[in-house]
Amino acid sequence: MTEGDPPQPPPRVAVVGGGRATDEELRLAHALGAALAAAGAVVVCGGLGGVMEAAARGAREADGLTLGLLPGPDPRAANSWISIPIATGMGEARNALVVRAAEAVVAVGGEWGTLSEVALARKMGVPVGALAPSRLIEPLGLSALSDVTRAAEWALEAVRMGRGGAGLGP
Repeated sequence: MTEGDPPQPPPRVAVVGGGRATDEELRLAHALGAALAAAGAVVVCGGLGGVMEAAARGAREADGLTLGLLPGPDPRAANSWISIPIATGMGEARNALVVRAAEAVVAVGGEWGTLSEVALARKMGVPVGALAPSRLIEPLGLSALSDVTRAAEWALEAVRMGRGGAGLGP
C-alpha cells in the first residue's frame, strides 16, 4: 500500500462448526476466535451456539469484531457475543452467506451443516482449513491445521494471498 491508498479492510475469517460440539472443539474455537481478533480479523460465523458461540466469545473477549449471519428472521436470536447480527431469514441457505462473507474459512469439527459450508467455500474458491477435523471433512483434502496458532496464521495468510499478496492493514 502506498501513501494515499485507502486502508485495507480487516481480514474476514469464518469459523464454522457444529451447533453441538465437544468440549475440545469449543476450547479450540474459543482460542481461535481470540487469536484471529488479536490479529485484527473480523470473525464471521452463523451466530448461534456451539462452535459459533465459542469463536465469537473468544473474539469479543479479545476486543474483536464478530459478524453473525443468522438462519432466522430475528437478530435477537444471536448469541450474546455477536457484535453485528444479520438475520437472513434463509434457514440453512445462510451457510452460503457465511462463507461468501469470509476470505478464509476454518472448520472446527462439525457435522452436515459444516460440511455444506466447506463445500460451498471450496466451490466459491474460498480457502478452507480444518482444525479438529470431523469424520465428515477429513477426506476432503483440506489444509490440516495442527493447532490454534497455526490455524490463525494459515487463515490470515490465505486472506493475504487472496488479496494478491497485499498487506492486511494500514
